[in-house]
Amino acid sequence: MTKQKKNRTYVIGLATAQQFVDEGAYVFITDRRHEALDSAVKRIGKNISAIQGDPSKLDDLDKIYKVIREEKGKLDKLFANAGVAGAMPLESTTEEFYDNIFNINVKGVLFTVQKALPLLNKGASIILNASSVSIKGAPGSSVYFASKAAVRSFTRCFCVDLKERKIREVSKSIIDRLTSSTVLGRLGHPIEIAKVVVFLALDDNSYVTGIELFVDGGAEQI
Repeated sequence: MTKQKKNRTYVIGLATAQQFVDEGAYVFITDRRHEALDSAVKRIGKNISAIQGDPSKLDDLDKIYKVIREEKGKLDKLFANAGVAGAMPLESTTEEFYDNIFNINVKGVLFTVQKALPLLNKGASIILNASSVSIKGAPGSSVYFASKAAVRSFTRCFCVDLKERKIREVSKSIIDRLTSSTVLGRLGHPIEIAKVVVFLALDDNSYVTGIELFVDGGAEQI
């Protein structure tokens, strides 16, 4: 896991929470770190509650959803944004490294969605933060890339599992590359990612499900 990637995930989550609040929603945010939650609540300032928890720990997820149930009763939108990254050569990959990546990126996403189901209204939307690395290959990246491929597979399967409840499942892939790889010649800003998440969550897009939307400046498509 790199500090840069961890901070990027936090910033995207913060920008998305802010965008939902700006659109009139009440938002619950989670993080493993008290200081990150305190900072986010202070910055957004209204219509937001913070719950500390680790998405890879099922007891923490139960605690998170218990608070949400007691305070609001139901959820309309779920954005599974937690993720960690890292690289390690195949010949030296350790069990600890594998477990760290897969516990957050795969186990965490699966049970974040599963344990939210009793709270999700019919017609709710679930958005998973994946990555365009799910369709790529790179040296030393097999574990991280595979974890994001699993998230993409979750999207395909969840939308079938949940079709009777009309819950929509969308994977939002974020490119993790240099500015030079984009057609636009720059990295994306967190607010640009946040606006896509909110767009995907809108009821106006109720016929959109199971898709993978790349928010990458055209890096993978052009």
